[in-house]
Amino acid sequence: MDPVATVLAREFPERRVATTARVPNGNHKRTAVATFADGGEVVVQTAADAAALALEAALSRAVRERTTIPVPRVLASGAVDGFGYVVAARAAGDELHERFVSLDSATQRRVARSFGVGLGQLHEAFSFGGYGRLRRSASGRLRADGGDASDSPTDRGFDAVSAADADWEAWFSAYVREGIAALPPAFDGVRSRLEEVAAAVSLPANPPSNLYPWDFRPGNALVADGRVTAVLDWGQPMAAAPGLAVAKVEHLVADWYVEDGAPLRRAFRAGYESVRPLPSVPRAYRVAAVVRSAVDSTGEVTRPGYPERTGTAAVDFHLTRLDALL
Repeated sequence: MDPVATVLAREFPERRVATTARVPNGNHKRTAVATFADGGEVVVQTAADAAALALEAALSRAVRERTTIPVPRVLASGAVDGFGYVVAARAAGDELHERFVSLDSATQRRVARSFGVGLGQLHEAFSFGGYGRLRRSASGRLRADGGDASDSPTDRGFDAVSAADADWEAWFSAYVREGIAALPPAFDGVRSRLEEVAAAVSLPANPPSNLYPWDFRPGNALVADGRVTAVLDWGQPMAAAPGLAVAKVEHLVADWYVEDGAPLRRAFRAGYESVRPLPSVPRAYRVAAVVRSAVDSTGEVTRPGYPERTGTAAVDFHLTRLDALL
């Protein structure tokens, strides 16, 4: 049986499904919108990695509870027939990725500010004692890799991680080098300079560790009436110094869609500072933000803007940003 049909039959045995429509995006998850005969709609996501999808569902629930970020309500999650699934309420709005460039400048700034507010709230709500990819402990709480199971929980049921042997500079250097290694030959002209940045990193020995939402960006949001109505993708979360997340989200909000990102950058920072002080953002974090945004999880060069840049134009976009930083 089709995985989506299996999930719907399991979670909604009394409701008749009228239609299902696949959503053609995502590298690791399959997404479909199901419409019931009574007119209701839900979004069904399935993935072979059930544990990763369960982690995403747990984080989605927590973000919805602990921030004002509009996250669709998770209705059900679980595993069946060897795959994981999440069922969520269908959110209203158009894809912000497609709409951003058509918004007037004031609305673009309002959207940018909302991302700053959201990231500030995430950093206030989620803190950890170590760095790296998050995982769920045996209790179902979120932890950063390397944590001791005896660590005491932080507020509202999330574990703090005191990875005494964790070294932020070493973790960050490895993170940058992994991104450099994934760049295709078109980036060979800057590769040596990028490696110099990774080798010469000098960072605080023990910065705070907060949620690093991997894909917190307009491309994973919906918009209606000039406001963000949903942020949809909470997969592959990490714990890292807050300045790294600021660098990456700011790049994806302020640089991705417009030629002059300065007004959006100011709006984003003002939004963040309305929640908490802006953290230190060394140049190395900004370099890492561009490197880790230039290639997707399948090794393909990402396509900035809308209409999306492709081929040489996409590569040139990333190289221009890197040249400005190097």
